[in-house]
Amino acid sequence: MRTTVTLDEDVERLLREAMHRTHKSFKESLNQAVRAGLAGSAAGLEPFVVRARPLGLRAGVDPGRLNQLGDELEVEAAIARMRRTEAAERRRQARTVARPARRKR
Repeated sequence: MRTTVTLDEDVERLLREAMHRTHKSFKESLNQAVRAGLAGSAAGLEPFVVRARPLGLRAGVDPGRLNQLGDELEVEAAIARMRRTEAAERRRQARTVARPARRKR
């Protein structure tokens, strides 16, 4: 099949490097790269494996609810911050009301 393909600069560079390294034509290098990409195989590489480790949580801590705990702590911190801001604003307003305005002479 004949088609027109627009390659990004980095892809073109990689393709030309593969052509030079393998001494293959543009067509052969492109077909090989597309096959490898569509096959989804990492030729010759070991699959990445995630090894589970114990979390070391205390008894009664449900790891499935840790996000909920984080959310609750975040809400508590936001409420405390809001209360501090409101208290500071009330103090500022009280100082403004308590001071009479100075008259110009």
